[in-house]
Amino acid sequence: MGRMAFVGRRLLQLIPVAFGVTFIVFFMVHLIPGNPALSILGIHATPKAIAILHQEWGLNRPLWDQYWLFLDRLFHGNLGESLYYGQSTTSLVFSHLPATLWLIIYAAVLAVIISVPLAMTAASRQDGLRDQVVRVVPLVGLGMPSFWLAFLLILLLGIDLHVFPVSGYGSGFFGHLRSMFLPSLTAALALSPVVIRSLRASMLTVLGADYITTARSKGVPGPRLFLRHVLRNAVIPAVTVLGINIGFLIGSTVIIENVFAIPGVGQLMINSIFQRDFPVVQGVTLVFAVLVVLINLLADVAYAALDPRVRFD
Repeated sequence: MGRMAFVGRRLLQLIPVAFGVTFIVFFMVHLIPGNPALSILGIHATPKAIAILHQEWGLNRPLWDQYWLFLDRLFHGNLGESLYYGQSTTSLVFSHLPATLWLIIYAAVLAVIISVPLAMTAASRQDGLRDQVVRVVPLVGLGMPSFWLAFLLILLLGIDLHVFPVSGYGSGFFGHLRSMFLPSLTAALALSPVVIRSLRASMLTVLGADYITTARSKGVPGPRLFLRHVLRNAVIPAVTVLGINIGFLIGSTVIIENVFAIPGVGQLMINSIFQRDFPVVQGVTLVFAVLVVLINLLADVAYAALDPRVRFD
C-alpha cells in the first residue's frame, strides 16, 4: 500500500469517528443541567418566552429528531447556529481555531527543545547523577496540575519579573510568540517528561547496538556520535509518543486557555457549556476529535518517513 493510499484510508476513518463523537456528545450535552433559553433570557424569562425560543431552536422536539436534524446539517457542512452568540457555529469555531493551533504547535516545539537535550544528557551517563536528576525533576511537572503550573509561571515570569504577558493572544507573529510563550511553556512542561523518558529509553537501546560500538572504535567524537547515529535512530519511537501526547494536549488546552484568557476554542467550549449553547459544544468537540485523528495520522506518516523499514500496510 502506498503512502497516499494509507493517508486516504486513515482520512476515511474520520467518518465513523466523527459520527461516534457526534452521537456521544449530542446526548451527553443534553444531560447538562440548565436551560439555554433561561440562560439567555435571564430576568426576562417567562414561560411564554422560553416556549417561543424552544420552538425557534427546535428544542421542543424529541431528542432523536434533534439529532437527525443536526446530522442533516452536518452532512451539508453546517454545524448549526449558536444559541447564545446568534451566529454560525462553523464561523464561530474557526474564528477561534488559530489561537488554539498556535498553542498546540508552540507547545510541541518547546517540548522538543526541552526534551531532546535532557534525554541526551541522561542517556550519555546512564544511572549517573545527571541521569538521576533528569529522570526525577521532570516528574514534578508531570505530577503538577496544569492550572497550578500556569499560576506559578504567571507569578514568576509575568508578575514578578514582567518578562511575558500573562493573558491574551497578542497581535502579529512576534506578538503571538511573546504572548503565547507562558501558556505554551505550561503545556510543554506537562508534555516533556513523557517524551524525555521515551527518548532516553530509545537512546539507551541504540547505544547498545553493534554499529554504535563500531563508530566508537573508529574514534567518532561524542557529540557527533549522538547527533548523527544515536539521536537519528532513537527519535523514531519517540515520534509516536509525542504524537499521542499532543492528542492529549488538545484536551488540556481547555484549561490553559481559560487560565491565560486566550480566545481559542477551549475557552469557547467552557463559555458555551456555561451558556448551554449545545451547537457550539458539539462543534468544538467535533473539531477536537478531527484534530486528534489528524495529529495521529501525521505521527504515523512521520514514523514511516524516518524508518524506511516501515511499510504502509
